[in-house]
Amino acid sequence: MTVLLRAIETSAPTEAVARYLTDFTTAEAWDPGTVSCRRLDEGPVRVGSRFENVSRFRGRETTLVYRLTELVPGVRVTFIGDNKTVTTIDDLHFEPLSTGCRVRYQVDFRFKGLARLAVPFLRPSLEHLADAGAARMKTVLDALPT
Repeated sequence: MTVLLRAIETSAPTEAVARYLTDFTTAEAWDPGTVSCRRLDEGPVRVGSRFENVSRFRGRETTLVYRLTELVPGVRVTFIGDNKTVTTIDDLHFEPLSTGCRVRYQVDFRFKGLARLAVPFLRPSLEHLADAGAARMKTVLDALPT
């Protein structure tokens, strides 16, 4: 198991940030590893909504199907992504600030099978990706309309 945690402070209001990040298709804009992300169902985004995310990591593409598993509007949203080599738990908490919002973004990677053996070698690349994602997320969130 590899857990990464980043805190992103933005000038955007909490409600706008939470609404934006609850739609996981926005990962195309803020996650540098995401190649594409599309919704697999219709209607309002809600617990049970599913998303197909194609990511590129260390030169290889992989597809995960994410499911929104927890939603407390304006407070917290959790997605679980899964494929044959990894399960990820993406947990986002939204904290109002006097100047905007703080997003606490935690990703828990649970590698499966032989991929578990590579975790010590993957950690630096995952940390780099998390840093780049936090920087890009801040830029995208700061540009949200208020």
